[in-house]
Amino acid sequence: MAPLAARRRNSASVHPVDEVLPLPKLSLYGFQHVLAFYAGAVLVPVLLGNSLGLPRHELVYLINADLVTAGIATVIQAWGFWRIGARLPLVQGATFTAVSPMIAIGQGAGGGTAGLLVVYGAVITAGVATFLLAPFAGRLAAYFPPIVTGTLLTVIGVTLIPVALQDVGGGAGLIGGPGYGDPVHLAYAGGTLAFILLVTRFGPPALRSVAVLLGLVGGTTVAWLCGDADLGAVDQAEWFGVSTPFHYGMPQFSLFPMLAMVVVMMITMVETTGDVYAMGEITGRHVDGETVGRALRADGVATVLGGVFNSFPYVAFAENIGLVRISRVTSRFVVVAAGLFMIALGLVPKAGAVVASVPHPVLGGAAVAMFGMVATVGIQILGRADLKEERNALILAVSLGAAMLPTVVGPFFERMPTEIRAVLGSGITLGSLSAVLLNLFFHRRADRGSGEEIDWDALTEADTPAGR
Repeated sequence: MAPLAARRRNSASVHPVDEVLPLPKLSLYGFQHVLAFYAGAVLVPVLLGNSLGLPRHELVYLINADLVTAGIATVIQAWGFWRIGARLPLVQGATFTAVSPMIAIGQGAGGGTAGLLVVYGAVITAGVATFLLAPFAGRLAAYFPPIVTGTLLTVIGVTLIPVALQDVGGGAGLIGGPGYGDPVHLAYAGGTLAFILLVTRFGPPALRSVAVLLGLVGGTTVAWLCGDADLGAVDQAEWFGVSTPFHYGMPQFSLFPMLAMVVVMMITMVETTGDVYAMGEITGRHVDGETVGRALRADGVATVLGGVFNSFPYVAFAENIGLVRISRVTSRFVVVAAGLFMIALGLVPKAGAVVASVPHPVLGGAAVAMFGMVATVGIQILGRADLKEERNALILAVSLGAAMLPTVVGPFFERMPTEIRAVLGSGITLGSLSAVLLNLFFHRRADRGSGEEIDWDALTEADTPAGR
């Protein structure tokens, strides 16, 4: 057995991203990621299933398939093997960018399960294309200086905050109804957010790292005691269910849907690139073109799996990037644990129904902090860019304005052709494209700059997961 001093030196040489925490902490922190991820995870299958007119039992099947595939994708991205996976604490989820194109493709093919088969053919094709393009996209890392990556993350956070605020009001399904914005909803959201802030301010380090989880559990408990949390779906859900490959039949490969989905995945590659650099900023792990390439290969593999296992295209979830920033738990194995929890929830629909019982206002209160943290990371990166330089200032200003267009003025692109609306109808997509293209326009030679990186070796013990 090695001497104690030698073992301590070996432990000190492990980057916080690669630190394997004790099983209780892995489980607790991992489950917190699942709660932060869950609402966004089920939203994509709910939107697509309802738009294609699927019956309720098929909608439940899509949700379970999404959870299982997202769990597998998360393990691939965080654990990594060969040259696949960024080996960073990135949680993978179905991308919102693909929702509008998938709805258009499915409805154009007649809706129902027939529409799903055409969607899955396009998803598989897009996944293969993403995997093949990953090495070339990784070489484009030099074209993402701090002004671009900072703008990307700021845009993602700012455009996601309205989604959280919709939940604060009672959920998107209540918008326009008499119950939307009910003071009770605002009280649940405000109480959840206040609880998270109080724990973060006054709690010991062990509690601060799970402040979001405690807020969600506490808010749901209060809502249940007041009769505002519905647990009826738990009784109706099955104990066990497995998503089988090609459940609805063999995918149909149609040229224009495939091309449309490839374009969508090329756009999400920009988003993934920004997410990888943001996570590198948060964790102090050096990120280069090879890291980006591995992350994009993982996106490609996960998207192919999505088409095979009746699911969707996958990218890193910005919600969980904010959670890593808040909790300061940077171990990628915590995210691996979260992936395993997702797989378990997907195989046990009754367990997933328990998580789904978190009321929208409670989730919205927590999401305000998490999405705001994503924007904060972007602002932190922007601090490395010279915003006194007029060109950089214009890149940020125009990109933020472009991102707000579909976010604030929803019907703006409704008269556009479906293919154009699928690209321009997302604030994240429009803002990201603006930042990348304007940077190419203003700066002929990209330069990531010499921004000072986080020196994780200099972190104090209290700043690392081991210190908690």
